[in-house]
Amino acid sequence: MKYLNIVIDNRSDSTDSLYTYGCNCENVSAGNKVYVPFAKGNRLREGYVISVSSQVTDDMADRLKYVEKVDEEISLTPEMIRTAVWMRNRYLCRYIDAIKCFTPVGSKAKRGVRKDPFSERQGEEYSLKKLTNQQTSAMERIGNAVKRGKHDRFLIHGVTGSGKTEIYIRTAEIVLAEQKKVIVLVPEISLTTQIIDRFIGKFGYESIAVLHSRLSLGERYDQWKKIRDDKVKIVIGARSAVFAPLENIGLIVVDEEHESTYKSDHTPKYDTIEVAVKRLQDKDNKGILILGSATPSVSTYSRGKEGIYKIIKLTERYNKVDMPHVAVVDMRAELKNGNKSIISRELYRKMKEKLEDGKQVMLFLNRRGYSTFISCRECGYVAKCPACGLSLTYHKKTGSAVCHYCGYSQGALNRCPECGSKYIRYFGSGTEKVEETILELFPEFSVERMDLDSVRKKGELDRKIRDFRKGKTDILIGTQLIAKGLDFKNVGLVGIISADVSLNIPDFRSPERTLQLIIQASGRAGRGSEKGSVVIQTYSPEHYALEFASRQDYEGFYNTEIQFRKYMGYPPYSDMFQIVFSSDDREAALAGAKDWYERIKELLPEDERGNVFSPQEAYMSKIKETYRFSMLIKCLRGKRKKYSDLIISLKEQDRKNRKKKYTAVVDINPYSFV
Repeated sequence: MKYLNIVIDNRSDSTDSLYTYGCNCENVSAGNKVYVPFAKGNRLREGYVISVSSQVTDDMADRLKYVEKVDEEISLTPEMIRTAVWMRNRYLCRYIDAIKCFTPVGSKAKRGVRKDPFSERQGEEYSLKKLTNQQTSAMERIGNAVKRGKHDRFLIHGVTGSGKTEIYIRTAEIVLAEQKKVIVLVPEISLTTQIIDRFIGKFGYESIAVLHSRLSLGERYDQWKKIRDDKVKIVIGARSAVFAPLENIGLIVVDEEHESTYKSDHTPKYDTIEVAVKRLQDKDNKGILILGSATPSVSTYSRGKEGIYKIIKLTERYNKVDMPHVAVVDMRAELKNGNKSIISRELYRKMKEKLEDGKQVMLFLNRRGYSTFISCRECGYVAKCPACGLSLTYHKKTGSAVCHYCGYSQGALNRCPECGSKYIRYFGSGTEKVEETILELFPEFSVERMDLDSVRKKGELDRKIRDFRKGKTDILIGTQLIAKGLDFKNVGLVGIISADVSLNIPDFRSPERTLQLIIQASGRAGRGSEKGSVVIQTYSPEHYALEFASRQDYEGFYNTEIQFRKYMGYPPYSDMFQIVFSSDDREAALAGAKDWYERIKELLPEDERGNVFSPQEAYMSKIKETYRFSMLIKCLRGKRKKYSDLIISLKEQDRKNRKKKYTAVVDINPYSFV
């Protein structure tokens, strides 16, 4: 007889604990999926084995229920279970939410096998390129680490076009020779096409599986099963591919590691890089982590400076072509000179010149500017919170400007408090408006728009990228979908329509995001044999993020930004806990938020209570008949476990409270506070 500690597949706080069952099966172990009678009605429920023991107390043995069946089709490894349990404690989620990250979605095909969506992919023809001196040095360091067979971590800080992908491919080759497996992560599904083709060209289609949300449910199940049955050596995908059911993982690559898409905004709200580290540290893997970026996140680079990651620098482009020429256009001056268009005279002139020269143009507009900010088009003033120094968000419904960190609020502005101008505007964004303008200005050239709205149809994203690569499209307009990773040889010009949209998102990372977006978008220009050009349009040309971005000076930006973070106590000097309280009853959600606020302050020493900000209505205060309030806690570095334990104890109290009418969801270090 074995005794199994099981998590029941039931997404409810009240059942978020381990249940012990008896089992007569010989081969059952941690990770097995089982079917067990549950609750008073003894209805058969799915569950996952967390641990196995050989004895229980006599009292428990008398009351035990027994496992009815073990699933022969689906099972997880002990390493995956260990990682899931770690995730529950790290991200304050339920057991089952963490376990479900590793399980397949969809189901087995009813008749025969589905057609593999990647079976006819030819891939790019791979030719062994001569490495630069910097690439050679990087490969020596990484290759030696792989052969030592111990966990290690590298950050490749390489300018756009410096050949990071070649290093990923060669490292994968060394890892496979050591009989270990590889996961390659990219931040956007749009980038999987390019990297899949390169890896297929080198390793062949049979070695590779792909995991991302654009596959149908059945296709995702098939890919999962192929990986779990040990039929592939390499898994490529977006964020969720970090949970690929591989054993003996020797390498995880996180390309464009700075991207916000690596932080989950769904439960469990995990950080992909942290999960990758946890899996690679496990005794069953002991693998290498490679992070790659031209613009690492400030927190990652700070860890590199501390020695947590080993920094490898690639300062030259592989093709030896200089970085593009960058021009910054002051849109305040454009307005004063009578140009009210969203396209500056300089950008129009450059577009005309490059298009007539047979070059392609990419226009970039960051659509993350959904949280409207308030700015003066005359002098560039932006309304900011006096306490947090972050942009205020305009709420049309209440006619007020609100800080989404501390809750500060003021009335909306009709005139600029700096210069008195009436040109005070509430800025959002819109790629459709840009497309409309460009079609009017350049009717003789082909134009495509690439954003989430225009690529909903299956295959549309790949088609647009393919058409642009083949030269069928002259002008590509898009959001961050087109700003990173893509490699087009004929792009002569990149235009950044409004750098201020990302600069004024109400988030302490907005200067960092702005620099990253500008440098990444700029990196799409001049990847062929000729130097490219970049035009940045802004109402705040003197902002330090724009000045450093225009000079491609990441190091200068980092040194300035890290001082601000230290002074304000923002990450990496703290962890930010956001707790969202939701209910179909507005008063219940608010009461829950206020109750937690008081209880947390009570449990903290007096000198830390100021780091708990009072609850406020969430930016999206009502979603599908659900009311939402949020609360923010700034947890100074080194105290994360203490604060997590405190919140776990409150969640445990809530779990026992049958009268509770709200749900509390915790997000640690979210990438959006709206």
